[in-house]
Amino acid sequence: MNINDLVSFKQLGKKITCLTAYDASFAQLFDACGVDSILVGDSLGNVIQGHENTLSVNMQAMLYHTQSVARGVKHALLISDMPYQSYTNAEQALANAQRLMQAGAHMVKLEGGREHKACFNSLQDNNIAVCGHLGLQPQSVLTMGYKVQGKNQHDAQTILDDAKALESWGVKAIVLECVPASLGKQVAQSINIPVIGIGAGVDCDGQVLVGYDMLGITQHPPKFVKNFLTNGTPKSATKAFIQAVKNQQFPTDAQSY
Repeated sequence: MNINDLVSFKQLGKKITCLTAYDASFAQLFDACGVDSILVGDSLGNVIQGHENTLSVNMQAMLYHTQSVARGVKHALLISDMPYQSYTNAEQALANAQRLMQAGAHMVKLEGGREHKACFNSLQDNNIAVCGHLGLQPQSVLTMGYKVQGKNQHDAQTILDDAKALESWGVKAIVLECVPASLGKQVAQSINIPVIGIGAGVDCDGQVLVGYDMLGITQHPPKFVKNFLTNGTPKSATKAFIQAVKNQQFPTDAQSY
């Protein structure tokens, strides 16, 4: 799987699957099951480190976990999160993105829209593939909160305008988190790059879940999560997730807003 395949999947109407992994063992399992992409998420702050949010995750942690995951990946596209305060300006963003790429990432992910124009442009100018992240942005939890975004017309338009801007700056894909399903569909239909949803409805171009959520390990998962390990094994659960996304059977209305 390479970056160009993401766009091809969208053009062909093939759904993209993505799971988070933080170590070589889970990465190897998800990769062997055929997941299209693996995200080394700063969600490790919650599920690995036990914090209430992602704000404590630093570059050292992201580099360590990216290196670990990279050792388990043979086929999937490997995306790594740029952690909180690691892209406050273009120079810092470039230096940290280069470190993640050297650690094994194929693409880096940044939260936010037009306020980070200089960072997006710097990475594009230096041939670093970027995935955006709009809607609910966990690194902005102190101001944004953990709640559905884009519910009113103004906020929905802001997300749509940010998505179009990111595409124009060469961003290769966008994760869209926790927005009404109708907005997820609108964003996906309005741009030519893939929109990978998490709590954004079935009409996005793909779906991502935290691996621990998908396996039912998380104690109090969000509404948009489905436990695919009701019985069977982690391998069968992963394959069930992939099949459900590919067949547009996940998310259902029960996992959407």
